[in-house]
Amino acid sequence: MKSTVEHLSPTRVRINVEVPFDELKSDFDRAYRKLAKQVRIPGFRPGKAPARVLESRIGRAPVLDEVVQEAIPAKYLEAVSSGEIRTLGRPDFEVTKIEDGESLAFTAEVDVRPEITVPAFGELAVSVDEQEVTEDDVTTQLDELRARFGTLTGVDRPAKEGDFVIVDLSATVDGEEVEEAKTAGLSYEIGSGQLVEGIDEALVGASEGESKSFTTTLVAGDHAGREADVTVVLNTVKERQLPGLDDDFAQLASEFDTLDELKDDLRVRLGRVKKMQQGVQARDKVLEALLASVEVPLPEAVVQGEVEARAHDAVHAFDHDENRFAEWLAEQGQTKEEFDTEVRTAAEQAVKTQLVLDAIADAEQLSVSDSELTERIIYQAQRFGISPDEYVKRAQQSGQLGAIFADVRRGKALASVVRQATVTDASGNALDLDELFGETKPAEESATEPTA
Repeated sequence: MKSTVEHLSPTRVRINVEVPFDELKSDFDRAYRKLAKQVRIPGFRPGKAPARVLESRIGRAPVLDEVVQEAIPAKYLEAVSSGEIRTLGRPDFEVTKIEDGESLAFTAEVDVRPEITVPAFGELAVSVDEQEVTEDDVTTQLDELRARFGTLTGVDRPAKEGDFVIVDLSATVDGEEVEEAKTAGLSYEIGSGQLVEGIDEALVGASEGESKSFTTTLVAGDHAGREADVTVVLNTVKERQLPGLDDDFAQLASEFDTLDELKDDLRVRLGRVKKMQQGVQARDKVLEALLASVEVPLPEAVVQGEVEARAHDAVHAFDHDENRFAEWLAEQGQTKEEFDTEVRTAAEQAVKTQLVLDAIADAEQLSVSDSELTERIIYQAQRFGISPDEYVKRAQQSGQLGAIFADVRRGKALASVVRQATVTDASGNALDLDELFGETKPAEESATEPTA
C-alpha cells in the first residue's frame, strides 16, 4: 500500500491511498463469505458456494462494492498510523480509481490537530484574590451550624423572610391547569429561592389561610419557558428558634467542650476551603493567560460539531420545540442571533482549550494511571447518583470512555502549567502552589504507574 499526505490547511489534510489487489485477498474472502450467505444457489448450502459460482450468479460489481466498503476504513487507519497523523473527527472518503485485478485508490479528507507553539510556562504570571478568614466568616459558619440545631415554632403573625411555611400550589397556562405544578402540603423556607420565581414576594406579609396569586415563567416540564398564573395558599407559618451561642452549644454541635475550641476548628476548616478557592482561581486565570498567549488555527468541522452539541443541549430542555425556545430567549432579552454568537464563541474557546492542553500533554508525555481514571469515574458517578459500574457501562455504550481519559489527561496538563507559572495574591506575595495543589510525584515514580 502507498499513501501520501497533502496539507490543505493547518487543520485539514487529504490522504491519498493506493492499494494493490494482492493486499485485498482477505477482504475478497470476507466479501464472498458474506454474500454467499445472502444468496441461495441451487446445489449449494447457504454460504458454501465457490467464489466463481457466486460471481456468475450475482456478477462482479456487488463483490467489488463489498470489498471497497470493508477495505477503505481499514486501509485509512493503516495510513493514519504509519504516517503518524493526528486526526480529529470522521474523514470524508472518495474512491478515485478501481482497476479490477490491479489496484484500488481513494482519498480521505480529515481534520487534524494543528501544530501549536506554547509559551514558556514560567513566563505566565497571574494574580489571585487574597483569602483571609475573617471573624464575619466564622460568625456565618456558626449561624449556619445553629440553624441546623434550631427548632421550628408556630407563630401568629404574617409571614416574613426566613420563615418556614406549608403551602399548596397550583398553576395555569392560557387558562389550562398545569398538572405537574399542582402540589399540596409543600414545606418551604421563604427567601431560599428553591421554588418558582415570584413566590417569595407573594408569601411575605401573607397570613395563615390567605391565598396569593402571581405570574412567573416555568423553567421545567412540558410548559418550560411559558408564562403561568400561579396561586399559592399559605397553610401554616413557623419561625426557627436558634440555640444560644455558648459552651453548651459547642458540646451539642461538635466534639469540642468550649465555644472557643469550636471557633478555632471552624477557622482551620474555612482556611482550607479558601485555599481551595484560591487554587481554583489560580487554575482558571493561568488557563486564561495561556490561551491568550497562543495562536491556534481551529478545525472548522470540530468547532461546528461543538456548536451543534451545545445548541442541541439548549433546545433539549424545551423538548426541541424551537418556538418555545425562541420565546424563552425573548424573555431573557436575547435574540436568536445573539445566542448563536454566544454559542459559537464558547465552542471555539472549548476547542482551543482542548487542542492546547492536548499539545502540552503530548510535549510532556503525560499519561493517565488506572487510579487517576478510577478516581474520575467515581467522582462522575457520584455526581449523577449512580454506581461507578453503571457509569462505566453507560460511558462504554455512548463511546465516552475515551473522552473521560482525555479530560483527566488535560487536567494533568493544566496542573503542570499552573505549577510552573508565577501566581501571586493581591498583595504581591507568591503563593505556595504545592500547598494549593499538593506535592507532585517524582517523574520516575509517575512513569512507573500503569496507564489506562
